[in-house]
Amino acid sequence: MEKLRNVLKKYWGYDSFLPLQKEAMGCVLNNRDSVVVLPTGGGKSLCFQAPAMCVLGMAVVVSPLISLMKDQVDALKDCGVPSAFINSSLLPDEKRVIAADIRQGKIKLLYVAPERLVLDNFIAFLKQTKVSFIAVDEAHCISAWGHDFRPEYRELRILKKAFPGISIHAYTATATEHVRKDISQELSLTDPEVLVGSFDRSNLIYRAIPRSNRLNQIRSILDCHESESGIIYCIRRADVDDLCAALTEKGYKVLPYHAGMSDSDRKKNQEAFIKDEVDTIVATVAFGMGIDKSNVRYVIHAGMPKSLEH
Repeated sequence: MEKLRNVLKKYWGYDSFLPLQKEAMGCVLNNRDSVVVLPTGGGKSLCFQAPAMCVLGMAVVVSPLISLMKDQVDALKDCGVPSAFINSSLLPDEKRVIAADIRQGKIKLLYVAPERLVLDNFIAFLKQTKVSFIAVDEAHCISAWGHDFRPEYRELRILKKAFPGISIHAYTATATEHVRKDISQELSLTDPEVLVGSFDRSNLIYRAIPRSNRLNQIRSILDCHESESGIIYCIRRADVDDLCAALTEKGYKVLPYHAGMSDSDRKKNQEAFIKDEVDTIVATVAFGMGIDKSNVRYVIHAGMPKSLEH
């Protein structure tokens, strides 16, 4: 645990743990499967990132979104942590360089999508390396009762057989008891430690407003947060494009983000938001999952979310 404290201080500058972080990191170091449910801002990512720097080999992190992978790897590199992602946004030459780094043991954290991780040739490739443990981020995606079910996550159940003796750890900000049990079952976890944090966020205010003139209502909120960062969520891609165009016409600094855009455009818009070159992102719910931005001051759902969890 002393080595863990040193790593936490050296790479992230932290002197202490947030609630349940120490216990979650202990599960990784002790090679015990775990399900960790902590609220946004509770430091879930550190629960697997810091231990990865304390053990031999490379940790494999399952992540559902290109934007999430890029955001976390960029942040890790800024801290001096050797990390990489492999996804469809990379050119073949870039993938070859990363593969070479993995073979040479230069990477401590590798982010991959679930679809890629379960490919026979990719599993065979990883077996040629020293995999320390597997972290499944946004683990609620594996459950049909979770708010963002992804069928490809169900294929991750093969990992226990593919990597016997290696612990698997699931992390999410939103999981009811039903979903937590489903995560454990679907991943075939062995006697997992289940850690659930408090979700009381005293600094957040929630409001539900009857919809009248949507554009004017959104503008009134933006005007209250002039030059501050925020996110506007829409249900459909077309709604994102229409609302973004309408706000741009009125002089607001906004950019769109949805799956119908090219990887390069999404990447460019995400970076502009992270670097405060634009105030507001108008997006579908795919945006924001795991985005680490400390100065977001408002989140607007321009359409009724599908559930309270959403």
